[in-house]
Amino acid sequence: CVSRTPRHRKAPMGSRQIADTVVEFPASAAATFDYLTDPVRRPEWQSSLRRITDLRSVGDRPGDVGTSWVDVTTVPGIAPRLEVIDCVPQQYWVEVGNWHVVDARLRLDVGPHDDGCQVRARATLTVPRLFTPVLIGLNALAPTALRADLQRAAGLLAAR
Repeated sequence: CVSRTPRHRKAPMGSRQIADTVVEFPASAAATFDYLTDPVRRPEWQSSLRRITDLRSVGDRPGDVGTSWVDVTTVPGIAPRLEVIDCVPQQYWVEVGNWHVVDARLRLDVGPHDDGCQVRARATLTVPRLFTPVLIGLNALAPTALRADLQRAAGLLAAR
C-alpha cells in the first residue's frame, strides 16, 4: 500500500473526530484486516450500507490504496464515493468518503490482543464551517453505530 493525498476543498472547512472506539476480534490481525478492508464484504457488517457499486480496484489485494467505490446507504440519496488513501497491511487502513461538501475519514488500526486482535476505529467528518454545529450531534450517534458495526463484524468472523 502507498499513501495518497485526498483532494482538498477551497471553502473554509471544519473537522471533528466523531468516533474513537476499540473492539476485540476473535480472529488474527491478518484475517480481521483482510475482512474489514475488503469493500465487497462491507455490506455484511456495516448497518448503514445496502451495497457498494462502481468498484475500481487498484493494487494486489482488495481495499488497496487507490481502490474506490460508491456506498449505497440506507439513507435515500446519500451515496458517497470512498477511496482508500493509506494502508499498511495488517496494521492500519484509511479511507475517505466524499459526498457533496462532506468528507468522512475512517482509520482502522489492527493489532494483536490476547487470542485474537483488537481494532481501533476513528472517524472524522470535515464540513464547511457553517455546518460544524451539526457535527456535535453526530458525536452522540457515531461511536455507538461504529462500535455496533465492528462488533457485528467480529461476530461474523467468529462464526467462520
